[in-house]
Amino acid sequence: MEREDLPSLRALGFEDEELESLGLWAAVTGTPTDLAEMYIRRSKKKDTLSALREQVRRMCWHASQEGKRIRHVWFEQKSASKAYVRREEFEKATAAIADAGLSKTLYVFKTSRLSRRGMGQVGLLLDKFEERQARIYVVAENLDSTRSRMVLAILSEQAREQADDISEFTAIGIAGNKSDGRWTGGVTPYGLASPQGTGRLVHKPEEYPTARRIAEYLLDRKTPNWIANKLNTEGIPTRHGKRWAGPGIVSLAHSVTWAGLVADREKMLDKNGKDVGKYHRGGSPLLDKRGDPISCGEGVISFAEHVKISAILADRAQKGTSIGDRTRGKREIVALLSGTLRCGLCNGPMANGGVNYRCYARQIEGASSCKGVSTERTRVDDAVSVMWLNHILYLMPDSPTIRAIARDWLSYQDPDRDARKAYISAALESAVGREMKLEKEYFVLGRMDEDKYDRLREQVAAQIAELKAELAELSQDTDLTPLMDPESLACLWQGAGIGGQRALLKAAAKGITLAPSKGRGDRTPIVDRLTPEWRDERRNPAVDAAWDRWEARLTRSAD
Repeated sequence: MEREDLPSLRALGFEDEELESLGLWAAVTGTPTDLAEMYIRRSKKKDTLSALREQVRRMCWHASQEGKRIRHVWFEQKSASKAYVRREEFEKATAAIADAGLSKTLYVFKTSRLSRRGMGQVGLLLDKFEERQARIYVVAENLDSTRSRMVLAILSEQAREQADDISEFTAIGIAGNKSDGRWTGGVTPYGLASPQGTGRLVHKPEEYPTARRIAEYLLDRKTPNWIANKLNTEGIPTRHGKRWAGPGIVSLAHSVTWAGLVADREKMLDKNGKDVGKYHRGGSPLLDKRGDPISCGEGVISFAEHVKISAILADRAQKGTSIGDRTRGKREIVALLSGTLRCGLCNGPMANGGVNYRCYARQIEGASSCKGVSTERTRVDDAVSVMWLNHILYLMPDSPTIRAIARDWLSYQDPDRDARKAYISAALESAVGREMKLEKEYFVLGRMDEDKYDRLREQVAAQIAELKAELAELSQDTDLTPLMDPESLACLWQGAGIGGQRALLKAAAKGITLAPSKGRGDRTPIVDRLTPEWRDERRNPAVDAAWDRWEARLTRSAD
């Protein structure tokens, strides 16, 4: 039987013979005590795979010495130093132990590979493992979490401090390069390139002529959608071989670096003021001491042309609409089928276009992309409402779809619950980190007297207990019984409003396809042009084929 992680192991460069010698060729079975998970990570693509293969070899050798067999090798390429980065493979590795109970040991090569977010995250993880009587083993540092919890926590805090130092030096380096007029890396705007080692932008020969055409069209007051359709009609692809779209042209027009200038953009922050790893679009040119824009090389347009294009796009904005108005704030939901309705010609999404639903590809890429399907919004909404009600009333009360609809409705009614849960989890992680720092100051460094330690430890312990209690309460499943009746959900639909109805519809349907009309004045009822894909209608083709063969045999026997 083939292992699930075999493709990842081969991607790391392992030959089949070596995998067999390491015990990583065939799937393994056994009791959780005899099995283990292995987690490996690299931060950047430039890190060599040979180092990762050697880590795997050493962890496999140690597992064999302990009589363990590796159930699954979890590999991902992500930096662990940023709190907003989610490590899906790491979560799967820990869930296999803490939630599913498939094994009892997690092997990592170094503490820094485990986490660079400090004592708080590692401490909570160790608590979950202790509840399962499981452990973490760090091979390079020979640390077993069941015997060296404090040392492991201190090393994880050191890894966090190293990550902070790396981030600080990186930020200083980027700021210095910007001040010197150097390209700091990343994806260059269309029409430009940055040869390795130069730190400057230059014209990209195969893209520059088209990029300059786009600039001249913009200066000639052509709309971004018109430009996208023009390029698509001529068969000119984007850098990645895709079709042009209006929003992409707009982003290019607002790009300061398209004019060969260093951009000064603000970072996006969450509600607590923490970096989320993204920047706001647009930005302004970075100015030197004399107030002049800093150049980082050649541009497709000049700074004067950049200002003129920005003014043209700003003049086209219409207050209170979706056309270039960034002051309108959050608009009220009016379209039931946004995100659910699909075009019957290209199978792409359809978007709200005022009083109609229109093919989104036709809107942003032009007629060369799709002829487009369009219809009046209100009559489609009314037809889908009837379809939803009829489908729900047909389902059994214990249907998975009914449960999904009830669960999604409760989430819609209480959107702050998940946000509060995330906030409490972060606060708990921080409190556990403070507790471990106290223990380090008292037990390891000896820089705190016993009375002060006891007093502070008692306060932190009270905070942790309170946060754990609230987190446990938020983690409990809500009683869905009142919403498990189809008739109750049907009544709920009537008074839910457009926003609530969208939540209920998306829980029941993966999508609804609108077939094109047969021509002007087509009298086909709109309900006959709609093809819904209900979530409870997904079937297993192999099972269906088996039933067909069984019925065929019964028919032959009867004959």
